[in-house]
Amino acid sequence: MTDAAIRVQGIEKSFKDLAVLKGVDFEVERGSIFALLGSNGAGKTTLVRILSTLLKADAGSAAVHGFDIASQAQDVRESISLTGQFAAVDEILSGRENLVLIAQLRHLENPGAVADDLLARFSLTEAGSRRAGTYSGGMRRRLDIAMSLIGDPPIIFLDEPTTGLDPEARIEVWQTVKKLAASGTTVLLTTQYLDEAEQLADRIAILNRGTIIQNGTLAELKRLLPQAKVEYVEKQPTLEEVFLALVGEEKKEAA
Repeated sequence: MTDAAIRVQGIEKSFKDLAVLKGVDFEVERGSIFALLGSNGAGKTTLVRILSTLLKADAGSAAVHGFDIASQAQDVRESISLTGQFAAVDEILSGRENLVLIAQLRHLENPGAVADDLLARFSLTEAGSRRAGTYSGGMRRRLDIAMSLIGDPPIIFLDEPTTGLDPEARIEVWQTVKKLAASGTTVLLTTQYLDEAEQLADRIAILNRGTIIQNGTLAELKRLLPQAKVEYVEKQPTLEEVFLALVGEEKKEAA
């Protein structure tokens, strides 16, 4: 992976006496979905905050879109977008107004056209004029991701994007993430949901107690355990089945 979108080498971070990251190493290929899988407290959000220049590492180095996170922080910020665990939308504004506001803050030409394009891209056109506060969880999260894409950042960080969403909303977000990668965007997402990593990721890194303990494709990770043996087990009839069979036989004889 010579042209990695993200390269992390030996990143360490402690908060007082608590070592959260203890030498993290991985690379993310351009245009791929990379899942950082770990339980609560594993250090996932801390690592994302370091890679997005919101937090300084104690040791190690990292490059995002070819820029060093320590010495070229501004270039890193211009190359990424970060979506946190909870949707950061203004619920008083409409979906379209949220998008127009961000486009204006980024000094883009024709913010209205940018907003309309993203509403169409994320299947929110019909809801665009409604207040964001009336949106479902999945719609609000899709709007949040759409806002993150204003300015076409080549790399997007999604920190536990489906936290608190119902199953239907989670599937909506999954479909959105897949479309992002299909369009060439590099996605690094953190999650504690095994099925989410399995559904989305090209590669999965398991973060545990501050270090990456495994990193590979889903197929590679599955090969770490022996295949399960399928054995034939005779199924004993239930009392209900016995009862219905006996009653059925008596009815036939009576007839």
